[in-house]
Amino acid sequence: MKQLKLNITKVYALESGIVIPALPLALDANRKMDERRQRALIRYYLDAGAGGLAVAVHTTQFEIRLPEVGLFQPILELAKEEYTKFAEKNDKPIVMISGVIGQTNQAIREAQLAAGLGYHAVLLSLAALREASNEVLLEHCRTIAEIIPVIGFYLQPAVGGRKLDVGFWREFARIENVVAIKMAPFNRYQTLDVVRGVIESGRAGEVILYTGNDDNILIDLLTEFKMSDGKNMISKRISGGLLGHWAVWTKKAVELMDLVHRSEAGKDIHPLLTLAAQITDSNAAFFDSANNFAGCITGIHEVLRRQGLLEGIWTLNENETLSPGQMEEIDRVYRSYPHLNDDAFVKENLDRWMQ
Repeated sequence: MKQLKLNITKVYALESGIVIPALPLALDANRKMDERRQRALIRYYLDAGAGGLAVAVHTTQFEIRLPEVGLFQPILELAKEEYTKFAEKNDKPIVMISGVIGQTNQAIREAQLAAGLGYHAVLLSLAALREASNEVLLEHCRTIAEIIPVIGFYLQPAVGGRKLDVGFWREFARIENVVAIKMAPFNRYQTLDVVRGVIESGRAGEVILYTGNDDNILIDLLTEFKMSDGKNMISKRISGGLLGHWAVWTKKAVELMDLVHRSEAGKDIHPLLTLAAQITDSNAAFFDSANNFAGCITGIHEVLRRQGLLEGIWTLNENETLSPGQMEEIDRVYRSYPHLNDDAFVKENLDRWMQ
């Protein structure tokens, strides 16, 4: 199989630290893809300043792959079309990422499709190999890395992920075509396992770390990790974020990323710690932490509905909706933290995006 490498411009963009929203699926009342609103969402993210887009990931709903739904390839193609239009008009590198899931045969097919469509990397979920040993997991990862650059994915068990130990991450980081890891266990100990594994792999300078810890975004971005690789103390930072949380209020996420870059010179961190807690409180409402994240997708949809980007909060699973009390929690964080939303930006541009 032909191995694709990540373009150096895209590598630099990832290293510099960018905002990568996880793309929601826009549906109409019949639970069919609403193409006009799907395109508007992508235009919103790109115009807001996002440096990448993750498509066909958890926020997009894994059910898009079901034969009776059949939206996996169409949404990849639609997102690629919008990316191409944007790239033709703007001198800005955008990193296009496709989610890849399933057993090895399925993952191969999905990776080949993404590569054929011109995606730059895949976000590789291992949730389907729940009982597999590290050796089996690593062989699976090496197989996909022979097709397209790979971003590792530590998905929290509450939404379908599995625990992965430091030994796995050490060997995973040694795979040549692994370019980054999205850490989303929502667990500080497990996040440290990934950082330690990368540092001990000897490729700390090559494997880029991204936060997917929607409950700890700003702290992740502000932290400089220092660990031993067995010989020397190595410093490692989390460069940016690939987040479901950044599927809403994206313009403010880009401003936050800029603030982090400016803050690395050692300015007073205390206001940033306050801001970090406010962001986490907002995420608790959007992601429905009170109900073990049952409403995490519909919570994102509700914010986008309020902004006019989505018509409703429908998902492919008819039983999926907001949890009791979740609407009130979203109301509360909207009232409490008006400085975190980008409603004015969306209102100003919505008609243009919807054309």
